[in-house]
Amino acid sequence: MHAAGLTTFRRLPITLAAAALAAAAAPAAAQTAEPPQTPENTLPVIRVDAQAERETATSPVIGYRARNAATATKTDTPLAETPQSVTVVTRDQIVDQGATNLQDALTYAAGVRSDGYGLDSRADSFMVRGSEPSLYLDGLQMYSSGWYTATARPDPYTLERLEVLRGPAGMLFGAGTAAGVVNMVSKRPQPVASREVGVQFGSWGRKQIQADLTGPLTADGTWSYRLVALHRKADTQVDHVPDDRSLVMPSLTWQPSAATSLTLQGLWQKDKTGSTSQFFPWQGTILPNVNGPLPTSRFIGEPGDGYDTERKTFGWLFEHRFNDQWTFRQNARFARTFNDSHYHWADFFSITGGWGEDPFGQRLLGRYNDKSLTWTRMAGIDNHVEGHFDTGPVRHTMLIGAEYSRQRQDKREGSVFSVIDAYAPVYGLGYVPVTELTDQPRTTQRNAGIYVQDQMKWGNWIFVAGLRHDRSTAGTAGSASETTKATTRRLGAMYVLPSGWSPYLSYTESFTPLAGTDANERLFKPLRGEQVEAGVKYQPVGSDTSFTASVYSLKEKNRIVSDPTSPNDGRQLDATKNKGLELEFKTTLARDVDLIANYNYIDADPKLGGMPRNQAAVWGKYRFAIAGVPGFSAGAGVRYMSAFRDGIGAEAGPRVPSVALLDLMFAYESEQWRLALNVNNATDKVYFSTCLARGDCWWGARRNVVATATYKF
Repeated sequence: MHAAGLTTFRRLPITLAAAALAAAAAPAAAQTAEPPQTPENTLPVIRVDAQAERETATSPVIGYRARNAATATKTDTPLAETPQSVTVVTRDQIVDQGATNLQDALTYAAGVRSDGYGLDSRADSFMVRGSEPSLYLDGLQMYSSGWYTATARPDPYTLERLEVLRGPAGMLFGAGTAAGVVNMVSKRPQPVASREVGVQFGSWGRKQIQADLTGPLTADGTWSYRLVALHRKADTQVDHVPDDRSLVMPSLTWQPSAATSLTLQGLWQKDKTGSTSQFFPWQGTILPNVNGPLPTSRFIGEPGDGYDTERKTFGWLFEHRFNDQWTFRQNARFARTFNDSHYHWADFFSITGGWGEDPFGQRLLGRYNDKSLTWTRMAGIDNHVEGHFDTGPVRHTMLIGAEYSRQRQDKREGSVFSVIDAYAPVYGLGYVPVTELTDQPRTTQRNAGIYVQDQMKWGNWIFVAGLRHDRSTAGTAGSASETTKATTRRLGAMYVLPSGWSPYLSYTESFTPLAGTDANERLFKPLRGEQVEAGVKYQPVGSDTSFTASVYSLKEKNRIVSDPTSPNDGRQLDATKNKGLELEFKTTLARDVDLIANYNYIDADPKLGGMPRNQAAVWGKYRFAIAGVPGFSAGAGVRYMSAFRDGIGAEAGPRVPSVALLDLMFAYESEQWRLALNVNNATDKVYFSTCLARGDCWWGARRNVVATATYKF
C-alpha cells in the first residue's frame, strides 16, 4: 500500500467518527435549538494516529522511520526496546530512492557496505560489519550455499521493507552469520484495496512494466489477495550483458477470525542476464597500461554469454492466537531454482597484473569460458509459540521454537581457455566452446534447531536471554556425511529512561552450517562468531526522531573467502576480528523534510578483504507546492567511502581511492499519479568498489537514470 492509499486509510476512522457524531446530533437539533457551545462544553479534540495504532513489524510504514521490527527477536518488538542494532529500510524509502536491486535498496542503511563487489549482474553483494550477512525472506533463509547459482536476485518491487540486524543472530536463526541478517519482508495482502500499475524507462534501454494489486476478496474481509508482477527488458553498462526479468508473485490471506490467519505465497521469476563482472586485471583498470585504461563498457566474452535463472517458490505464513497470552506461528517455504551459467571471465591471476598471455604488449588477455547447469532445491519451516505472562513484577515475552531446513544441489560444469584482444575484441575469433560437462557430486545440507528466548521487563529495565541448539548434517555424494552440533547464546540488557534515551549492552553468538566444498573437495566447516556490543538509542514517545549509536567487537572463525589459486572456489580462514562504531539518525522536520544520516567506522581484519575504514551517507527529501499545487518533492543524497587496500603487506592490492557519489530525485504525486525521476551517481563518477589482492578490480555502477510513471486506482 503506498502513500495515497495509506493517506485515505488514515483519514477513514476520523471521517467515520465525524459522520457518526453528526448523525447522533441531528435528531436533537431537529427538536430544539441549543445555544452555541462554550469552551467549557466543547468536545475535546481527539488525535487519531493511524500509523502508531496500526504499525506492526510487517505492515506498511508511512515515511522512512519504522517503529517496530521482528528480525532481532522474532516477536513484534519496538526498535526502542531492542538491545541490538537494527536498521529498517521502508517501502517509501525504497521507492523514493529509486532502488532497482537489493544493493541499491541498502545504499543508505547504517552499517552496510552495499556495493561490496560493485556492479554485478549475477548477485547482490553487500557487507555488514566487514563480512557478508545471511539473506532471509519472511524469516526463512533464502539459501545455505554462498555461491551465485543457489538462488535468483530478489526484486525490490516485491518487498514491503528490509530489516538489517547487525551482528550475530545464531540464537534465533541458526544460519545467521556473525555479520548479521538481512531479512526481506515481502508484500502481503492488505484489508483495504490499493492498486497500481506503472512503467519505467531508463539508462541502457531499460523498459519495465509493473503492477501491484491488493485488497479484500469478500465483503467481510475473510479473504484478501495481492498480486505483484513485472516484466523488464534492459541492457547494462557492459556491452552484450542484458538485464531482463519476468516475475509474478501472488499471495492469498484467509482470516476466518481475529485469532487466526493463513497467508499463502507463491513466486515465479525468470532472469536472463550475463556477467557484468569481467574480472579485469589491475593494469588497465586502476593501474596504468601501455595501451591506456580499459573502458567500463568493455566485454571480453562472446555475444550470447549468459547467466540465466528460473526460480519457483511456494510457502505460507500461519498464525493462531489461543488466547491473550499464547500464540502459535508457522512459516514455511519450498523453492526450486535452475541456473544456466555460460560466460567468460578474465585470467587475472596468471601473473601479477593479469596479462600472462601478453606481459609486454598488455593487450592479449587470457579468458576462461565457464559453463554450468545447477539445480537447487530448498525447503524450510519454522514453528514457534509466543507467550506473555508475569512473574511478580517481571513481564515476560517467551518464545519457544523449532526450525528445520534442507537443501540439495546438483551441478554439471565444464571450462575451456582462450585468448582475446581486450583493447580491440573481435568476437568469434579464437572462441572455444565448452563441449563437455562433468557431473559434480550432489551436495546436501540438513539443519535442525530448537530455541528458547525470554524478553523481560522489570520497571525501566529490559532483559533478553536466549539459547539455541543446532544439529547440521552436510554431505557430498560418494563421501561420508559430516554432522556438527552447536549451542548458541544471546544476552542483552537495556535501561529505558523517561527522556527517550535507552543505553544497552548485548552479547550474541552465531553458528552457520556451510554447504559445499573447497578446491580439494573438503566439506566446509561451520562458521562461528561472537560479538559484544554497547550502545544507546534515542526514540522519545510521540517524536519523529530516532538516533542510535553503537560500538562493537566481533570475532569469527571459518569465514569463507575466495581461493586465489582457484577463483571459482572458496577457502576458510582461522580467527578474524572486526571492531567499529556506527551512528544512525532519522527524523522529520516541520512535516516537510525527511532526513536520514549515518556514519560507520570499522577497524577490519585485513584477512577478510579490504574495507573502507570510514563510510558516511546522508539523504533528504523535501515536499513542496508549485504555483499552489501540492504533491511535489525533491530528494538528494551523498554517499562517501574512504580509501582502502585489500590484503596485507607486500601481498596487498593497489590502493582504492576514496569516492563520494551524488543521488538525486524529483517527483510529483497526486491521489492517482506518481511521476518520478531518479538519477543515481548523478555526476557519472567512474570509481572502483574494490581491487582484490588476488589481482582483479571491480567497477562501481555508472550514472543510472530511471523515469517512473505509476497510476493508482
